[in-house]
Amino acid sequence: MHSTEIEIRTGGSAVVADLTREVERFLADVPGGAEDGLLHVWVPHATAGLAVLETGAGSDDDLLAALDELLPRDDRWRHRHGSHGHGRDHVLPAFLPPYATVPVLGGALALGTWQSVCLVDTNIDNAVRRVRFSFLAG
Repeated sequence: MHSTEIEIRTGGSAVVADLTREVERFLADVPGGAEDGLLHVWVPHATAGLAVLETGAGSDDDLLAALDELLPRDDRWRHRHGSHGHGRDHVLPAFLPPYATVPVLGGALALGTWQSVCLVDTNIDNAVRRVRFSFLAG
């Protein structure tokens, strides 16, 4: 197994951050080469998740809009520390888990044509996130 952790600055607004290029760089640096196996991505945070989706054509913005409708940033949440409506950020990982696993074939991610590995962060109180990549050889 080969593993590393990166830091992503997400800023002060909700974001869908495409991690695909960082994952590809990670796979290129696997000692002995990453052939067939699994890429596991992990976000060690209680208020962020991962998604595999299309980006750049509006789907990332649609996801954030859907999360705003499903999990409004208002006073309904029992978890009340942080910014207004922050409790919803603690519910997010139940909908977008903090992990994703993608097959790696011949050293390349076996993603569909429009798929990207993305960090989804709606927590405006924490602008820095850690993401761990692990490659498990097959």
